[in-house]
Amino acid sequence: MHARDHAARALDIKIVAIDLGSATVSMLVRQDMVNGHNMCHGGYMALLCDTAFAYACNSYNLNAVASGFSIEILAPAKLGDTLVAVAVEQVQRGRQGVYDIKLTNQSNEIIALFRGKSARIAGEVITTVNPAGATP
Repeated sequence: MHARDHAARALDIKIVAIDLGSATVSMLVRQDMVNGHNMCHGGYMALLCDTAFAYACNSYNLNAVASGFSIEILAPAKLGDTLVAVAVEQVQRGRQGVYDIKLTNQSNEIIALFRGKSARIAGEVITTVNPAGATP
C-alpha cells in the first residue's frame, strides 16, 4: 500500500510498525510544512494521523477507507520536529471500525488526538492467490 501512497511518499512519511489493527508512522516537519505562524500547518498533522489510521484499518488486507475523522490539536509542532502518529483500533464491527491516533513529538509530548471511522469496501489491499492459482 505504501508504494501506491503518493501523498505519504511525497512527505517522506516513514512506516515504523504495522500490526493487525495498529500502525505507527513518523514524519519530519520540513520548511514547506510550516505556516505563517512558523508552526507546522495543522493539515500536515492531520495527514500524518490519517496515514497511520489508513495503514491500521487496512492491516487486515481488506480494503477500508475513511468515512470520517476529527482531530484535536493540543500543541504546535515546529520546524525540525519529528512527529510520530500511533493508531490503535478501538472496535471493528462488520464493515465499520473506529481508531484512535495519538500524535507526539520527539519529546514524546502529545500534541494532537485524532479519531477516525473506517468503512470496509470491496477487495483486498494485496490480492491473494489460492493454491490452485485462481484469485478469490
